[in-house]
Amino acid sequence: MTAVVIGGGAVGTRKALALADAGALVTVVAPVVTPELAEADRLRRITLLRESYRKDQIERATLVIAATDSREVNAQIAVDANARGKLVNITDYPDEGNFHSMALHRSGDVTIAVSSGGVPGAAARIRDAIAERFDGCYDRAVSALRGLRSRLIARGDDKWRTAAPELLGDDFCDSVENGSFSEKVDSWR
Repeated sequence: MTAVVIGGGAVGTRKALALADAGALVTVVAPVVTPELAEADRLRRITLLRESYRKDQIERATLVIAATDSREVNAQIAVDANARGKLVNITDYPDEGNFHSMALHRSGDVTIAVSSGGVPGAAARIRDAIAERFDGCYDRAVSALRGLRSRLIARGDDKWRTAAPELLGDDFCDSVENGSFSEKVDSWR
């Protein structure tokens, strides 16, 4: 996927680096950029165009992110991208785009995404509240489950079908948080 992020501030940086981490080919368009973007360009994680927005810059993009500090520029990006049928996210006024991004919390293999209908600040607050509960203990539990599941399925019997409902029952979160989950997993090895 090719993505163009217009804007080199904190929001543009976060969006560009997340897209690059996900495997997108990212171009950032901005006359002024954060040190993180300059470093990402130096390391060839992204391509940096230190210039102002022009509509021809989004021609080859699959995805466009408008993250400038100018309401007028972001609105123009929305018009240009929508006219060309691009996926476009407008960070300061999400309803001008055709998709909203989510606030993410990652802990190992556990990813929690929160959307709040185009109000990014609310999504971030909700994500942070959830992240307080769903910390590294859930990553360890999921890792243990993944290993157990692989071993039981590899044996060729139906033992995973029996184990899964017990391990992932209504008490799953309680057992992860109170530390008893690892004992439950061990009982199935």
